[in-house]
Amino acid sequence: MKAASVSGAEARGLPQLRKQGSATQLSVDSQPLVMLSGELHNSSSSSLDYLKPIWPKLAALNLNTVIASLSWELVEPEEGKFDFSLADGLIESARQHQLKLVLIWFGTWKNYDATYAPAWVKTNWIRFPRCQHRPGRNTTQLSAISEATVRADARAFAALMRHIKQVDGERHTVVMMQVENESGVLPASRDRSPPAEEAFAEAVPVELMSYLVAHKESLIQGCGALVVRVTVGRPFLRGEVAPRRKQAGVQAQGMPDIVKADGQREGDDFESCHRNIRSSPEGRMALT
Repeated sequence: MKAASVSGAEARGLPQLRKQGSATQLSVDSQPLVMLSGELHNSSSSSLDYLKPIWPKLAALNLNTVIASLSWELVEPEEGKFDFSLADGLIESARQHQLKLVLIWFGTWKNYDATYAPAWVKTNWIRFPRCQHRPGRNTTQLSAISEATVRADARAFAALMRHIKQVDGERHTVVMMQVENESGVLPASRDRSPPAEEAFAEAVPVELMSYLVAHKESLIQGCGALVVRVTVGRPFLRGEVAPRRKQAGVQAQGMPDIVKADGQREGDDFESCHRNIRSSPEGRMALT
């Protein structure tokens, strides 16, 4: 009988997704792991002292996995100088309570914004340009078009992954990593800075379109039935995408044109924008 081939990762018991019949399973130490997990709040995992009385409570819930964040600003507070003490503390605490970890990387994005990026990134608007919701108007969001931002974030994440491999490569306490968290642009539809506009005007790469067309049925099962509609001139129905900007001088019905006292409009202050949208019946409908 011919022995089945086994990948190097599986032979070492590394956390991985593997096919089992028609199902895809998370395998850890060559055994299926069904995660019964609890997620910490955004910044709760930034303090090991704060978490000390929390770990026993998590274990008492009969969880087997905890989802926690690691932020770029704490891992690399100074450029090129990495601090992995928080990662080490989370891993050790999880082991003490027989728990696995899923770590979320708060890097360039967390909920679309640069909240958890290091100060040396946030304060250098030239090297790390911002997303613009309207041409010439910077936001606090980092532009995805910036190669400098991509390289700096990737370098920090790679350093973190190497460290986790060094301290947890045999124990497999960390079973998953989320590379970024809720990346995107809100409340505008896209980045409108000059480099982004230039990229947006270019043709979609032929290789990407060819692949999407050839694999459209297998990429997302049932995606053919998904219809996303953008509607102007009437209230939005559940599941529709609500336009949030004026298009060709037409104000979308149900999405208020938000103007602050200083004349700034939507996109300059997402929190006030979001509150105003939620305060209108049409806005609440669009967000549900």
